[in-house]
Amino acid sequence: MINAAADETSDAPVAVVEAGGSDAPAADPAVLAPPTTELPWGQLPHRLKLGRTGASSADLAEEAASAARDDNSTQPQPEYGPKGRNYRGGGALTEQETTVVPPPAPPTAAEPVDGVQDVYYSYAVGRQTAVTDGAAANMTIGKPTVAKEDWHSLAEIAVQSADGQQVVEVGWTVDRATNGDDDPHLFVFNWVDGGPTCYNKCGFVPAKGASIKPGDTLVQGTNKQFGIQHIGNAWWIAYDTEWIGAFMDSNWDNDFTRSGQLQFFGEVAASSAQSCTEMGNGNPPDSTAAARIGSVVYVNGPAVSLNVKTINTDLYSTARLSDRTFRYGGPGDC
Repeated sequence: MINAAADETSDAPVAVVEAGGSDAPAADPAVLAPPTTELPWGQLPHRLKLGRTGASSADLAEEAASAARDDNSTQPQPEYGPKGRNYRGGGALTEQETTVVPPPAPPTAAEPVDGVQDVYYSYAVGRQTAVTDGAAANMTIGKPTVAKEDWHSLAEIAVQSADGQQVVEVGWTVDRATNGDDDPHLFVFNWVDGGPTCYNKCGFVPAKGASIKPGDTLVQGTNKQFGIQHIGNAWWIAYDTEWIGAFMDSNWDNDFTRSGQLQFFGEVAASSAQSCTEMGNGNPPDSTAAARIGSVVYVNGPAVSLNVKTINTDLYSTARLSDRTFRYGGPGDC
């Protein structure tokens, strides 16, 4: 069902599609009416506590707020940047090339050849082959130090198709090229037929009335719920206490509506295999202060039993605490 509604920031009418409606329009709507169902971890949605617009992650921690809107005025290269991926069967994207230069590029950084630089990926991951309607986890939001020559350090949930080619992701990232600062920011991403799209847009439709959007600043040093769930004709994204938006099934020709594999992981994108960038919150997993991904739940799926490991790295490590919780990360090679 399609309704006419006024955008909260404009007098122009926008398309609003009701969650769970079967009459999806040919083109993606401008906003989606959020589901009224429980969030993936069983809580009824309600508005999260916002800090002041433009507040830093440290400010949010002092205010006991969950997030703050980012005015995006300092973002040098919004939405686009390198992104890693783990594959079905234990493989992963370990290297690729990018034209995105991490700002500010340090004087000692190697000059890119024809504007292209190599990206090296490291992962600390918990994964499971499972048919579900989605998944959620409680994740530590860190503020890892990202070396000046590197791209990002992040943590995420990835819901994948059985063949690993279709993916929906949500998490937090420290990424100067995408967000313009060293704070953790909410991000979403999706893959279509094995190809990457872009951060925070590229098929993502915001929820009408959502407190925040992808790219906004998150509070450091706390544990927050992140989730992905298929409802109606879309993969919905949840953060903390709200549905924030969705990727419509039309992105995948309506062929990706249940998971075949779930992955929960930390990721570093660096300019060399021996990076100084921290993963998680920089603490090694043998410390109780290390970042964790825990209380993993599946929506209409089997019992959680994660296979926890590192991929393409000897700089970071994992510590499995239970079938559904593990610590991960480390300080890098410095």
